[in-house]
Amino acid sequence: MTTPDAVPLNGPRFQTEPARLYRDMRRDHGAVVPVLLDGGIPAWLVLGYRELHQVTGDPSLFSRDSELWNQWENIPADWPLLPMIGHRQPSILYTVGERHRQRAAMISDALEAVDPFELRGQAERFADELIDALCTVGEADLVTQYAMLLPVRVLARLYGFPDADGPGLVTALNDMIDGRERALAGQAHLATSMGQLLADRKKEPAEDVVSRMLADDSGFSDEEVAQDLMVMMAAGHQPTADWIGNSLRLMLTDDRFAASLFGGRHSVAEAMNEVLWEDTPTQNVAGRWAARDTHLGGRRIQAGDLLLLGLQGANSDPQVRTDASALTGGNSAHFSFGHGEHRCPFPAQEIAEVIARTGIEVVLDRLPDIDLAVPAGSLSRRPSPWLRGLSELPVRFTPTPALGGTAR
Repeated sequence: MTTPDAVPLNGPRFQTEPARLYRDMRRDHGAVVPVLLDGGIPAWLVLGYRELHQVTGDPSLFSRDSELWNQWENIPADWPLLPMIGHRQPSILYTVGERHRQRAAMISDALEAVDPFELRGQAERFADELIDALCTVGEADLVTQYAMLLPVRVLARLYGFPDADGPGLVTALNDMIDGRERALAGQAHLATSMGQLLADRKKEPAEDVVSRMLADDSGFSDEEVAQDLMVMMAAGHQPTADWIGNSLRLMLTDDRFAASLFGGRHSVAEAMNEVLWEDTPTQNVAGRWAARDTHLGGRRIQAGDLLLLGLQGANSDPQVRTDASALTGGNSAHFSFGHGEHRCPFPAQEIAEVIARTGIEVVLDRLPDIDLAVPAGSLSRRPSPWLRGLSELPVRFTPTPALGGTAR
């Protein structure tokens, strides 16, 4: 399926100007773009909103069964994208049909049982602890010192991990997503941690997500449950951290949100939703595999071809973006949480939203005169075509005393 005009899925433009890059791709190649992954592995990037709706809505034709891939013979054992694409992994990402629906129900039930008031309380507690560590100084990096630490601490507590495991999980998850040569090591650390947690909870169940999944009577093995927990942790941590960082950047650089920075709260949800449309943390996702030869967006797709889901490209498709303002605000028809039976489970989406919104509101409560410490144009992004997040978000503010154990 390799074409001479295939676009390498790497390079600085994914970091510096992704919106223009997707426009150029769409102009030069149409709604379905031939791309090259690490090592020159060919794939298709689906940028069209309607085409992406078709791919994610037809699991029979565009399957999540990675065994269909026609490139496995060309994939080395140390290929850096293996943790993302997977091969013979017994996780929910690569099951299909009734078994997938059973696994999705198990995960949704375990997450839905999370008490929303307890969730917000835990998010506030961890957020306050993180702000306590920096509020007396007067300056901070809200990405590395805050956004990158908060989601995993909350999720680890929900799943049943000891708080002491949080820093190691952060490192492992970040390596899996952005580390390339460190990706396999990060995956191994996460797998070991999940295995130990499952062993502990089988001996002594508790009121947590892991115990509820182990108590499910659908007959899933420990390995299957561990794989699903790894997927949930990875999918819940980094995108939520980037959602916090990208939303704070928008609120600190766009005058429309100035009121929220000085005592208001009505624009926090609006800023978060605009980020999902215009600057979504999950830019591209792998993927779907064609179950048979077909056509999509004017392209001939061969059986076994890999299709990558271009979520940000679809969100910015001019065919559905005749008026950008009409698609922000309360409109949630974006693809940022996916679509179809393999989309992000609704309870997981709600948990991510509570963590992100609470994290943003705690910053605004605790650091009321916060401002960028550098010019907005100098803020850099991580060089990843998959997830879009800030490398740093330097801010300054009037130093304030730490709360310690006192209530806000």
